[in-house]
Amino acid sequence: MGEFAEAVQDRFRETLAERRPFFDWQTEYRVGPTPVDVAGVDNGVTAESGTSGTLALIELEWRRADPADNSAKLFRHLADGALDEHDRIVVCQVFTGYYDLARGGVSSKRENAEFVGRVAADAFDRVSYSPVDFDLDPPKRGGEWPDDWKRRADECARRIDAALDE
Repeated sequence: MGEFAEAVQDRFRETLAERRPFFDWQTEYRVGPTPVDVAGVDNGVTAESGTSGTLALIELEWRRADPADNSAKLFRHLADGALDEHDRIVVCQVFTGYYDLARGGVSSKRENAEFVGRVAADAFDRVSYSPVDFDLDPPKRGGEWPDDWKRRADECARRIDAALDE
């Protein structure tokens, strides 16, 4: 990822840490061998099960050619038991304006990613999936960053935060 995408990841982590301070928020969180852009772990251990509460996984789809691959990898690791220590897993897949079509609607790449996410979430009782809009057209590597990117990132982080309550 480029410098701007990393700055957005950091901004998400910081904003979510302010909104949900009882989570341990990090970037490049590992699920098996796969890094997830931002993750938050509610470290409260449930007495009955001995497992931790909620794990929030946020994938930032910047300009990826195949965003469904990110969904499939996460859910494949879930099926393999890599996340069994968590009672609840919330996956938010954040899509930038790159996936919006000029004539309205979204690209089939985004539709495919959302389909994979919904099907996988339906297959696991403790998993939810939320696609999240990020109102930002990412510049190509080396391009100028939008002046209001922090405000837009904060708005997106609020949408992610709301998805954690669904």
